[in-house]
Amino acid sequence: MNAEDPGRIVLLTASHRVAPGLLSWPAWQALHAADEVRCGEPEQPQLPYLREAGVTVTPGVPDAQQLVDACAGGRTVVVLTGGDGNQPLTDGLARLAGSGRVRMPDLELLPGSYDLPGARLLDLVQIMDRIRNECPWTSQKTHQGLAKYAIEEAYELVEAIEDGDRDELREELGDVLLQVVFHARIAEEDEQEPFSVDDVAGTLIEKLIHRHPHVFGDETAETPEDVHAHWLRTKAIEKQRTSVTDGVPLGQPGLALAAKLASRARTAGLDVPLPEGDDIGYRLLALAVRAQEDGTDPEAALRAAGRAYRDAIRTAEGTPRTTG
Repeated sequence: MNAEDPGRIVLLTASHRVAPGLLSWPAWQALHAADEVRCGEPEQPQLPYLREAGVTVTPGVPDAQQLVDACAGGRTVVVLTGGDGNQPLTDGLARLAGSGRVRMPDLELLPGSYDLPGARLLDLVQIMDRIRNECPWTSQKTHQGLAKYAIEEAYELVEAIEDGDRDELREELGDVLLQVVFHARIAEEDEQEPFSVDDVAGTLIEKLIHRHPHVFGDETAETPEDVHAHWLRTKAIEKQRTSVTDGVPLGQPGLALAAKLASRARTAGLDVPLPEGDDIGYRLLALAVRAQEDGTDPEAALRAAGRAYRDAIRTAEGTPRTTG
C-alpha cells in the first residue's frame, strides 16, 4: 500500500424492501475486496448473509474524519447503509471535501439493490399494521365504521381530478389507497373468513389477467370497444347474472345510477320505455338517460353546473372566487 494514497470509501446502499442476500455482483465484489466493512444498523437484514459469505462486518459507523483516516494508506472501507443512505455521514464528507484542507479518498456510491416498482407499498402495509396495533382510534375501527370515509375519499379524488390539481390528485389517491389497506388489515382479524391485503391483490390480479386475454392470452382486440365488449361478456360469465341490472349499486348518486342503468340497457340492446310521471324524479331520469345516450356523464355535468352556480353565489355576495 502507498502511505500517501488516501484510499477509497464505498457507500453501499441496500434496500430493506428487497429480499436480504440479493445484492448485485459489483456489491459482492466490493464487499469481498474491502479492507474493512462497517455497518451502523445492528438489525440490518443483510448482516447474516454477509457473515455466511465470509464477510467480516465491524459494527458502528465512524464520523467523516475518522472514516477518512481509516482509508489512509490506500485502504478501502465499505459502509453498508439502508436504501436512503447515511445523510449525516455524506454531509460530513462533503464539508471535509469543501474545506480544501483534507486530501479526500475516492468516494463511490454503490447501489447494492434497487427497489422494484411498488416497493413502498410494503412500507405502507407495515405502517398500517403498526397503527392498527398501537393507535387507540385506529384499533377500534370496523368495516362498517369506515364505510363513510371510503365514499368521502372517492368524492375528494374525483374533485381533484376535475380541478386538474396534480398535488391534490397524488394526495387523494393516497387517501383512497389507505381505505383499501385499512379494510384489508381489519379483514385479517376476522375469525371466520380472514383475508389479507395480499389476498385482495391476488384476487385483483386474477381478475385483470382473466379479463384481458388480448394482453395475456391469444385473443385480439383492435379497438377500445372490442375490449369493453369482452369485459362485459366475461363479467356476465363470472357473476352468472340473470339481469343486466345485477351488480348496479343502488346506493350511488341518483344521476349516476340512472346513467348506469341506461348504459346497461343500451349495451344489451334493450329498448326500454322510460317510466312516466309528473314527479321531478322522472324528469331527471329522462334527462340522465338522454345525457348518457349523447355520451355525457350527467353526474359530472351537474357537478360542473353546481360549481358555476357556486361561483355565481360568491360573486353575488362579494366573496372572492376560488378554484376547486
